[in-house]
Amino acid sequence: MAQYFVMHPRNPQARLVRATVDIVTKGGVIVYPTDSCYALGCALENKAGRDRICRLRELDPKHPFTLVCRDLSDLATYAQVDNSAYRILRAHTPGPYTFVLPATHEVPRRLLDPKRRTIGVRVPDHVVTQALLAQLGAPLMSVSLILPGDEAPLSDPMEIRARLEHAVDVVIDGGPCPGDLTSVVVWEGREFQVHRAGVGDTSMFAPREGG
Repeated sequence: MAQYFVMHPRNPQARLVRATVDIVTKGGVIVYPTDSCYALGCALENKAGRDRICRLRELDPKHPFTLVCRDLSDLATYAQVDNSAYRILRAHTPGPYTFVLPATHEVPRRLLDPKRRTIGVRVPDHVVTQALLAQLGAPLMSVSLILPGDEAPLSDPMEIRARLEHAVDVVIDGGPCPGDLTSVVVWEGREFQVHRAGVGDTSMFAPREGG
């Protein structure tokens, strides 16, 4: 049965952060809040955890996961960022955006888009998530918490607990989230193009070609 941790959204308890990270490093799968919606996450090297998440959400094994990073320094370890892209990333992180960029060799092959060799990365603007990432010292491998048959991410921690208490190892109650998906922007040539409009303002990015 999942542990249920109620964390203060502005000053998360250090002991609960440490307990969560300990579970993550030992192979656990967690539910945690972000600046867009609640998400499922596990350690980057945790293939079994990724498989659990895929089964839980009924995802294709090749479904792309996002690397949730603490800051731009961590992000640049896993994604190739030139000067023009860096300026845009710096202006929009932390925030509710998923940036799809060419991956570096640090990214496990199983996480890459098989055709484009890209990876989705993001730096969330959420105190609880940032505390987890700081303690972990590495990104979380993550997807939004949308269960089979649902049209939107779950946003009520008590409902999440009721539905997932036997499927994950920790549910973090970090208070309400906006309850929508991130905006997804993809580096195409020399600019970012909007592939999905979500919580983040996308007016400063180019519209998707043909969309």
